[in-house]
Amino acid sequence: MSDTTELIREASTPRQPQRPDKVRSLWSDAFHDLRKRPIVIISAVIILFMILIAAFPGLFSAQDPEDCRLERFFGAPSASAWFGYDQFGCDYWAMTVYGARPSIVVGLVTITFMVVLGGVLGALAGYYGGFTDTIVSRVIDIFNAIPFVLGAILILAIWRSAGDTVWPTILALTVFGWPGIARMLRASFIEARGLDYVHAARSLGAGDGRLMFRHIFPNAMAPMMSGVPLAIGGLIEAEATLSFLGLGLKPPAVSWGSMISNNVDTFISGHMLLLIAPASFLLATTISFALLGDAIRDALDPKLR
Repeated sequence: MSDTTELIREASTPRQPQRPDKVRSLWSDAFHDLRKRPIVIISAVIILFMILIAAFPGLFSAQDPEDCRLERFFGAPSASAWFGYDQFGCDYWAMTVYGARPSIVVGLVTITFMVVLGGVLGALAGYYGGFTDTIVSRVIDIFNAIPFVLGAILILAIWRSAGDTVWPTILALTVFGWPGIARMLRASFIEARGLDYVHAARSLGAGDGRLMFRHIFPNAMAPMMSGVPLAIGGLIEAEATLSFLGLGLKPPAVSWGSMISNNVDTFISGHMLLLIAPASFLLATTISFALLGDAIRDALDPKLR
């Protein structure tokens, strides 16, 4: 009897409607996937550490990298000089710390300019098509015909007054780097402009600007965002290459590339740390950006999960 009473009571008690699970967006779903990957966490920590060094080098070294004394010629590592001294008597840990800023600044600022310039031109070409697409596509073809680093070398070889500023390097890399972003975004806009949600927004009276930047652009960003970390790593490598060739920063300014260039011979003479230290920082940074880019690409593409 009691069991029957309980069943009747449960049946007569109104049940609260269950709330459906919140539908996550592509970006939210990608973020939840990325934060579960140890390689992403390690890469992000390394990248943030390098950015912190570049932004606040004084927190990591109290020494002036330009304070060089010949009596400290090839001094051994110590508590006050973790990496020892180079052939000019400069504190090599301080040089490694302060050498991070040019590489990081070139990578982040150049990718910003590339995304703005290439994004706008790629969006216009992909959305409007026709004559606009033809002009932009031919310009992209012209720049793609010139090798990336070779074009930057050409600009910096002509503009030899670089001095201790990274802006000539940023300009050279931006000029030959934006076509890749433009081509990628152009393809995304061409694919998205014929989808149903774009036609629906247009039928409701949305203008070209709203369609491009409110509806199409957020959905076209996924392929581009996965390539941004990879591009930053490539730009940091390109800056190091240009500095290695003597076309980047000029002394007394330091960067990882110029430090590697100045100490190639010291590796043979037995002072291996002078080459290994900046090369290790450069390698750790570029590999971290590459691994992060691969992880973002996998997270944003459901086919790769």
